[in-house]
Formats: sequence, structure tokens, C-alpha cells
Amino acid sequence: MKIAEQLEHVIPVNKSTFNLITKPKTMKTKLRSGLCTTLILWLCILIIQACRKAGDLVPLEEKALSATDASEAAANGKPNIILILADDVGYGIPAVNGGQSYQTPNIDRMAAAGMRFTNCFSSPLCSPSRFVFMSGKYNFRNYDGWGTYAMSEKMLSNVLQDAGYKTYVSGKWQFDGGDASITAHGFDGYSVWNAFTGDNGSHYKAPRIYENSSYLPDNIVANAYGDDIFTDRVLSFVKQNKDSNFFVYFPITLCHYPYVPTPDDPQFASWDNKTGTIDTAYFPSMVKYMDKKVGQLMDSLVAWKLYKNTIVMFVGDNGTPNGIWFTQDGVYQEGGKASTTNAGTKVPLIVTWPAGGVTGGQINNNLIDFTDFMPTAAEAAGATIPASYGVTDGRSFLGQLRGQSYVPRDWVFCHYQPGTDANPDKVTRWINNATYKLYDSTGRFYNIALDPGERTPLKNRNLTSEEKALKRNFQNTMNTLH
Repeated sequence: MKIAEQLEHVIPVNKSTFNLITKPKTMKTKLRSGLCTTLILWLCILIIQACRKAGDLVPLEEKALSATDASEAAANGKPNIILILADDVGYGIPAVNGGQSYQTPNIDRMAAAGMRFTNCFSSPLCSPSRFVFMSGKYNFRNYDGWGTYAMSEKMLSNVLQDAGYKTYVSGKWQFDGGDASITAHGFDGYSVWNAFTGDNGSHYKAPRIYENSSYLPDNIVANAYGDDIFTDRVLSFVKQNKDSNFFVYFPITLCHYPYVPTPDDPQFASWDNKTGTIDTAYFPSMVKYMDKKVGQLMDSLVAWKLYKNTIVMFVGDNGTPNGIWFTQDGVYQEGGKASTTNAGTKVPLIVTWPAGGVTGGQINNNLIDFTDFMPTAAEAAGATIPASYGVTDGRSFLGQLRGQSYVPRDWVFCHYQPGTDANPDKVTRWINNATYKLYDSTGRFYNIALDPGERTPLKNRNLTSEEKALKRNFQNTMNTLH
């Protein structure tokens, strides 16, 4: 292929402009112009090809399956399901949500290829959030203590395993019990950190990773990075099970404390977990590396012709931590993890699933509660949550993904008591929609659209009749949730 043809193949060029560059008008200047043009064209090709190799800016749809491949994948039946749960990544971190401090090109292209939700709400801290996320139940039903999930309780993984899915978890476990618990809760395989409560160790460089009832040896993990291993394990599992239906729970450990170098930082090679200085200055690199792992997963799904019929959800588990400052939509702000305000509970949610009807670039402003993920995934898999699992609280949003008729939620609820054992915290309960929020039995009622920091409660005497009716309805609803 000639240089001109190569350049046109990579990026379209106007013919008349191209001729001015490549066809000098006089023989006297032909040689000099030709050499310069050749060098310029080859430089353009190398730069463009390098960008495409990086994959950061290539839309998923551009590399997606053909229409024929998509229909074949959809005809295969049930979708595969991957839930990516990012750690301490609040709503304002991804650039697509207005974040201006961090680089998230792969998460952004997920949004360009899928549906982005603007009102998904979690609990303010990770352990209570994860109980709700995986069980579909509010904390007052099954949360007995930090990071200790009862063997008798079930998870989404149990439902999908019973429906014939191959199941895998890779990343932050935080449900205690090691192999016995992971197996009892419906996972066929695993590679996890925090397999037992209190048994932590590093989850970044030289990670303490638990697989097959034992820990990876020091000679394997000495210079390795935890989320590299977790991502590789996910990809290996997906590739091995690409001809079956699979469910992957991928609670990536980025971007939780400690704030330390990633493998893309020059400090990583000499980093020592015992002597290295933890610094929030590493947080941007950690966000970028998390995004890189998301891109690696998505690009692998495309390459293996699994992307179209795999539901992939990227979700944050709670707000961004205190001490992390960032700009979103022009507002410089501090993270609010552990706060019951939007800064602690509003999280990113992006979903891709082309074969299921999710078209690119959609923005969904409806409310999503953390209890909703279990019934949504179960419905997508054609599975029924058994009555023996007890009461579940979520509402499926599958119809919203498919573009079908649906009735959106009127409210989301949180029962928050993160410490329930030796030093129990007081219970805080609230209901909110996108505009208003009421704390249970306190009368504290806020317009969170105008007052997201909840600094000034609305006074009852100043409420409109509609606001008074909404406040009563919120309280009556909470009275039934116990």
C-alpha cells in the first residue's frame, strides 16, 4: 500500500488538499518535497496508529461487532453479566459526569456506547454498601457487623449460579469466611483480597491474594500489582467460559487508600510498602490506572466477540474519600465518603449492553437504589429469586435498559449503621429523591438539589402543600421499612 493510501485508510483526507501536499508542481522541487512529504506522512501514520493501539480514544462502537455478529450473539440467549464495583469512586470522578481532575477515557467511552445514570445512590461506606449491592436487601435485614456476611444469607451470585451461570469474583471480598463463604455464596472460582475480616495486607504492590483456599506465594506477588492480577484472573475466566453464560463480580480495589504508586508511575519499581510515603498526589494516577483496567476488560470483550451480549455495569461503592479534592462542573470540592449527603452516597453508574437494546450516549435521570442490582441481573438472566431468600427490596431497572415501558422509582432509602458490634453506631435512616430528602423521625427535610450539603433544613411553615404531602409520604414509607 502506498503512503497516500495508508494515510487515507487511517484517516480521511480531502483529495485536493492531499494533492497539494503530495504532487509538487515543478521537477526542481519534486525530490525535496517528496522526501519531506514522506517523512511527514509516516510521522502522521505512526502517531495515529500509536493512539489507536492505546485504545483510550477509540469508541467501543467503532470496534464493536458487525450487525450479523450481534444478532448471532443475541440469539445465543441469556446475556453474560459483569459488575465492576469501583472502590471509593464518587459521582464526580469520571470526566463524563463533569469531573475535571482525572483522566477516565475508557469509562467515558463506556458512557458513549451505553447508558449513564445520574441518580444512583449507595450507602456512605463500603461494607454496608456491598451487603445491599449483592443481596438486594436493606441493611436492617442482614447487616450484622462490618465485613461479616452470614453463611445463611444469599447473594446475586447464588441466583445466577442456580440459573446455570458460571460465576467468578475477583478483587475485594470483604464478606469474611474465605473459601467456605465464597463457595457458599455461589462463586465457582475466585481471586480475592480481604478474604477474612481483619486479614488485610497490601492490595496494591506485593498483594496478599487468596485463591483456592490459600495465599499466592511471595515469589509470585513480590513485584506484582493487585489489580493487575485481579483483572488478569477475570479475563482468564471470561475467555475460558466464553461459550457459556458467565457472571463476574469484579470489585476492583482501586482507588481505596493507601494512596501509592501504580505500575505506570516511575516510583513503583522501588516502592516499599513499609517505608514508602502514602500521598494523595498518587490518587490521579490510581484513577487513571483503574480506568485502564476497565478499558482492558472492555476491549477484550470486543476482541472475543462477547461485548454485544454482555451486560457490563460500572458502579462506585460510595463517595470519594475526605482529603481528596477535585473539580466537577467547575466546582472545587472535597470528597464526602462516610457522609450521608450526596457527597457520600451519589455514585457513578454506566451500563453497556448493545444486544439488549442499550444504545450509545443515553442519559438516564431516574433513581436507582443499591437494592436494584440483584433483581435487575436476575431478570436479565431469566432467573427467579427464591422465596427462601427472604424479603428483597430492590426493583429491576432492566426495562429501562431495554427501552421498554417502565415506572421509575419515586424514592431511594438507606438504613445506615456501619458499626453494629462492639461499638455500635446510632442508626441513621433517610429517604430521598433527586430533589428532596427526609431523615427518619427527625423532621429534617432538605431540598438537596439546591442545598446538596444539607446545611439548611426546610422549615415546615415555609413548605408548599406539595412539599408537605411529599414529606408525609416519605415518613409513612419509612415507617413500613423495619
